[in-house]
Amino acid sequence: MATTEDVHMSSAEPVAAATTRAGSQRRSVSKEPSVPQPPSAASQQQRDPAQQPAVSQALQPPASPPLPTRHVQLTPGPRAAGFQNLLDKSLESTLKKVSWDNFAACYPTIAAQAPATLKAVQKQMIDRLGTLCRREFQSIYEQRQVVAKMNELESLISEASRRKDEAGMQGIEEPPVPPHTLPAEQVFAAHLAPHLKQQQSQLNAKLQTVQAHNAKLFDEVQRQRAEMESLVQLLEKTLEDIDNASQMMDEVADDLARETRTVEMEMAEK
Repeated sequence: MATTEDVHMSSAEPVAAATTRAGSQRRSVSKEPSVPQPPSAASQQQRDPAQQPAVSQALQPPASPPLPTRHVQLTPGPRAAGFQNLLDKSLESTLKKVSWDNFAACYPTIAAQAPATLKAVQKQMIDRLGTLCRREFQSIYEQRQVVAKMNELESLISEASRRKDEAGMQGIEEPPVPPHTLPAEQVFAAHLAPHLKQQQSQLNAKLQTVQAHNAKLFDEVQRQRAEMESLVQLLEKTLEDIDNASQMMDEVADDLARETRTVEMEMAEK
């Protein structure tokens, strides 16, 4: 029965061959789309200090940088959910290719002498690869706003279908004109129409405000004019009374002057 030292000695001989096969295995796995390269099985298996500590230090991959925190996304629509399912199925199909048979074929000596350790390394590598891929997909989702844009596409398609159905219900048999065939003036006017409509609404609101203010000022001017007319009439009446009083004074002015002179003469004689 072979001892642990014999196993170590026999495992040390095919290290170079196992490393070469691990490189080819990494190249085959890296050909999968959008899947980051996992750490080699040799480096994972050699992390055990009981098996080749010198080689494990040389092949140990650098630590991955921390990924950004996950943000709360919008509720995915049908297309966004279908896209997510497609990514999950693609990743699952890719990870299935790292099967035990393919993995053991790269490390036949370790698979024959320490299959449990190699299976643990395989499981760790698959789990690590799946976690990294899902985090990378999530980061792309957040940076590119995939859910929001696909939901917007869903809304555009729904709006187009609704307009098409409404056109059919109204009996419009003529197909719509493709936008790319329209002249530049119409495209420019179509893009400006919402902005112009908004500006028109604002100007109408301002016009109504000015008209209401002008109506209020007009009423104030009319009231002041009526007050001025009443004051003028009162002034004219007062002037008329003064004229009448002046005429009456002219009639008695001579008699009053004569009496005044008589009284003065009498007072002078005394």
